[in-house]
Amino acid sequence: MELSQPPGNLSLAGSVKGFMKILCAAAGAVLLACNLSGFGQTEVGCGQTLDTPLHARASLKIDSRPAGLEITGTDKESIHVICTADDMAAAQHVKLRFTGTAGGGDLTVMGHYGKNNNLRIQVEVPRKLNLRVNMDAGQVEVEEIAGDKDIRLYAGQITISSSHEWDYRRIEASVDIGQVNAPAYGVEKGGFFRTFSRKDDNGEYRLYAHVLTGQIDLVHPGARAEAKP
Repeated sequence: MELSQPPGNLSLAGSVKGFMKILCAAAGAVLLACNLSGFGQTEVGCGQTLDTPLHARASLKIDSRPAGLEITGTDKESIHVICTADDMAAAQHVKLRFTGTAGGGDLTVMGHYGKNNNLRIQVEVPRKLNLRVNMDAGQVEVEEIAGDKDIRLYAGQITISSSHEWDYRRIEASVDIGQVNAPAYGVEKGGFFRTFSRKDDNGEYRLYAHVLTGQIDLVHPGARAEAKP
C-alpha cells in the first residue's frame, strides 16, 4: 500500500524553500553592498579644492562647462582640482563633482558663470591615466599624462604635450574648420576638414582629439620625426 506524504511535510518543504529564497536575496544584497562600498561622490564649489584618491592607470572622464581646463600628470595617486575665476562671486554657481572610486570615475564641472570671465579649472591626476574629456568651448591643455586619450571640443583649442616617451600606437587628430599642428612630425594643416593620423605598432596608447572649430597642437620634441604624413 502506497503511503501519502503527510501535509506537515509539504508545509515544512515550502518553509525551507521560502527561507532559502530569503537567504539568497540577503546574500546578493550583501555582495552588492561590498561592490559599492568604495563608490562615492564628492562635490565642492568653485574656490574650494576637490581632493579624492585616484589610482594610477585608472580611467577618468571629464565633462566640463566652457572654461580653461588644464590637466597635469603627477606622481600622486589622487585627483586634485582647483577652480578659479576673475569674478569669484559670480563663480559661486560653478560646482565640481567627482563620482566614482579610486579605480576610476567622472569629474563634472557644471553651473552658470557667464561668458568671457576667465574661468580656470586645474586638475592634477596620476601620470599614468586613461583620460576622456568633453567640453563645449574653451581651451584644453593636457600635460605629462601617459595613457589613452579621447578629447573632444566644440570650439577652441586642444594642446597635448609631454616630455616623456611619445608612446602612441595610434594618433588621430582632426578639425572641421581650423588647424592641426604636430611639429615633431613636420605637420601643419589648416583649412576645412584637416586630419592628421599616425600608426606605430610599437606604441602602447591611443590618442584621439577632435575640434569642430579651432586648433589642435601636439607638442613633443622626442616624437618620431622621421615619420611623414
